[in-house]
Amino acid sequence: MPNFTQRLTAVDVHAEGEPGRVITAGMPDIPAGTMLEKMLWLEANADHIRLQMLREPRGYPGLCCNALVPSDNPAADAGFIIMEQTEYPPMSGSNTICVVTALLETGILPMVEPVTTLTLEAPAGLIEVRADCANGKVTKVHFANVPVFAMHLDAQIDVPELGSVTVDIVWGGMFFVIADADALGISLDPSNGAQITRATEMIRAASAEQLPVTHPLHAEITGPTIGQLSGAPTMPAASRRNAVTVATGTLDWDRPETWGGALDRCPCGTGTSAKMAALYARGLLAPGDVFVHQGPLGTTFEGRIVAETTVGDYAAIVPEISGQGWITGMGDYLLDDTDPFPEGYTIGDIWA
Repeated sequence: MPNFTQRLTAVDVHAEGEPGRVITAGMPDIPAGTMLEKMLWLEANADHIRLQMLREPRGYPGLCCNALVPSDNPAADAGFIIMEQTEYPPMSGSNTICVVTALLETGILPMVEPVTTLTLEAPAGLIEVRADCANGKVTKVHFANVPVFAMHLDAQIDVPELGSVTVDIVWGGMFFVIADADALGISLDPSNGAQITRATEMIRAASAEQLPVTHPLHAEITGPTIGQLSGAPTMPAASRRNAVTVATGTLDWDRPETWGGALDRCPCGTGTSAKMAALYARGLLAPGDVFVHQGPLGTTFEGRIVAETTVGDYAAIVPEISGQGWITGMGDYLLDDTDPFPEGYTIGDIWA
C-alpha cells in the first residue's frame, strides 16, 4: 500500500447546477476563533488543501469547495469555510445550499421533516437556514444572507477593448462588480461563455484597480473580487438573467490568454443578493417583492427582502435566498507522499 499523507472525506453536491464539494473529515486542527479568523488561518497555513481539491487532478475550473469546521459560536450548529479557485469568499449562497444538503442528507446534523431550522457560521457571520425536507431529501434551502449593500452605483471605469463601462460595486457576501450585458452587447447564453468570462474578468480587474473597496466593518475584506453581467430574462417567471464569472487565475493585462475564468453554473446566491441590493438602492425592489434570478442553465434562485438595516453608513437589506441542492458523490481524496503534484496543477487549455 502507498503511504497516504492526507485523506480528506468529502460529499460532492451541486446547487442548481453549481458544484460545491463539502469536506466532512480530515481537516487539520484550526485554532479557536471566529469563522473569519479560522478562514484567515487556513489561508495562511494550509492553503494546499484548497489547491489540491480545486485544481486537477482532483478538481476542475468550475468547482467550489467547502470545509466543515467546528464553530466556537454557541449560536451555531455548524461552521464552514468556502474555498474557490483564487480566493476564500466570506460567503456563498450556492455553497451554503451544498453544505446544508450534505449536513442533513448524510445525517451529520439531524433532519426534521417537514422543516429543519439551523444556524451556520460562515466567515461573513451567522446564517439562519430553513430547509424544507421530505422522505430524507432536502427539497429546498432558504437562508437569510448577511446584510448586503451598494457602495457605488453607475460608476464609470475604463476597460481595455470595451472602453468606458458603467458598473455597480455591491457587497452581497462578496464584493461584486455588476455591469449590464445588454448595454455591452454581450449575449448571456451559456454557449457564449468564452466572451462572457473574458469581458467579466476584464471588468473585474479594471474595477479592482480603479474602484477598490473595503468592507466598512471588516478591513481585511476588500474587492471587488468577482464579476457579474446582468441582462433581461428569457424565462417568463424570471426577474433578471445573470452570469457570474469565477476567476481561475490572476489576470495579467500583458497576457490576453489570462483574461478569462469559469462561469458560475447556478444563478449565484451572493450575486443574487448583490443584484437585489443594487435594485433596492435604486428604489426598484422593496420588502415583500419576489426577485427570481435566472442562471446560465435556466435554473433559478428566488430572493426576497426580509429586513432593512444599515452597515456602517450604508443602507442595507437582509435578503433571503432559496434554492435546491443534490448530492452527486461521496469519497476519499488522497495524497500519496510520492505524488509529484502535491498541490495539483493547471494547464492553459482550459484554465485562464
